[in-house]
Order: sequence, then structure tokens, then C-alpha cells
Amino acid sequence: MLEIKNVYKTFNAGTVNEKLALDGLDLTLEDGDFCTVIGGNGAGKSTMLNAVAGVWPVDMGKILIDGQDITRLPEHKRAAYIGRVFQDPMMGTAATMGIDENLALAARRGQRRTLRTGTTRKEREEYRELLASLGLGLEDRMTSKVGLLSGGQRQAVTLLMAALKQPKLLLLDEHTAALDPKTAVKVLELSDQIVQKYRLTTLMITHNMRDAIKYGNRLIMMHEGRIIYDVRGEEKMALHVSDLMARFEQGGGEVNDRMLLS
Repeated sequence: MLEIKNVYKTFNAGTVNEKLALDGLDLTLEDGDFCTVIGGNGAGKSTMLNAVAGVWPVDMGKILIDGQDITRLPEHKRAAYIGRVFQDPMMGTAATMGIDENLALAARRGQRRTLRTGTTRKEREEYRELLASLGLGLEDRMTSKVGLLSGGQRQAVTLLMAALKQPKLLLLDEHTAALDPKTAVKVLELSDQIVQKYRLTTLMITHNMRDAIKYGNRLIMMHEGRIIYDVRGEEKMALHVSDLMARFEQGGGEVNDRMLLS
């Protein structure tokens, strides 16, 4: 479903601030893979997600989704393939619009805009059912402005929006990092439910090693723009945090406070 082939990305090339962010990166995800991504600061995790999302062009290599070469496709045209939830709960939604209106925007992604009514009765019934599945009581607040929601509620709505069109690829970019621990657990559980329900191929960046082990069927570790560890299935589920820390240090990385505190 996703192929990243020999991708390179350098920032500030030719200056004293030159940084090789992706160094011949190769990664293939099968349809339905839920892959967690860990690594230290500057390992290339977010650069990889942004390269896939089209935030910036890569210097070399190819990116394919479901066999389609999207390497040179602009970011807005990749919306037909990709759903994304950002680290900042304020991103990914329109704060001054209602919950139902945000869901309607997501449902119309990639379609031509018309002057017809914003949402139909049938759509509102569907949205109510979707929101009820979150267990947050948002189905009774459908007309509330999203900007009035808490961070956790907003991320839950963003998850629904990202998955509504059942994209070929779902990108979760440290989407619980700005939440308190209790809310983060709830959002992660919701993420797992949504991924399993729609069988979405998913890449999830996290600094929390326990979460990286607990969720998904595959785990990759990055360091200096390359994948240094790739494990899946039962072998992944048998991992312990100490195993990951040892593997990370063997690969030349330094375990930072954020990893330890997580």
C-alpha cells in the first residue's frame, strides 16, 4: 500500500546548517499494516511523514501509494489518498465551524463544491452515529464549534475526519503528545478502534516505547534518516521497553529524557 524507495531529503543544502534528514530511506507497508515509528529527535520520523504527505518535495527517490507514483504530486492532490492527524489538536479542523460541519468537510474531500445545503438529514444521522461510537457525548453537541472542545475531544473528531473517507493511508504524527496522560490513552484506544474497524494502513509516530509495542502489528526504529530496526507480529508483541532501548543504543542513538519519561 505504501512504498518509499531510496528517498533522500536534505535541508539547507550547501550551508553551515545543512542537515541530511532522510538518507536513502526504504520502507514498504502492506495493505492493513499498522506500523508504529520510534526514534530520537532528528531521526527523520516527521520528515518521512511530511515527505509522504507532500509537505515538501524529496531530493531523490520515489513514493508510491497503492501502486500510484505520488512523488511529484502536490500536497492538496494527495488528500484523495491520505488522512492525517497532527500533533497539535488545533490543526486538522476548522475551529469556528460546528462538529457536523467539520465532518461534512471531511466527507466532501476531493469532491467539487456546490451551493447546496451544508449537511443533509441523512448525513447528520450518520455523523451522530459516528460520534456516539467515540463515547464522549459529542453526538449531543453536533452544532458546537470545534474550537470550544477540549484537546482530546478535538483529536477524536480529527480522527473521525481523517478516517471518514477510508483513505489508503492514515498518518498519525505524535497525535497524543500534547494531551494529558489519561486523555492520551483514550485517544490511542480510539485510534486503534478506528484503524481496526476500517482496516486502514497506518503510520504512527510516537516517543512512547510502550505505546509503540502495544499498538499495531509492526514497529520500525529510525536513526539519522534510516531504518535501523524493523520487527512485526508476535516478535513485536514479545518486546520489552528495555529491548528497544538496547537496540536503539546499539544503532548509535541516545535515549533521551522524553523517551524515558514516556
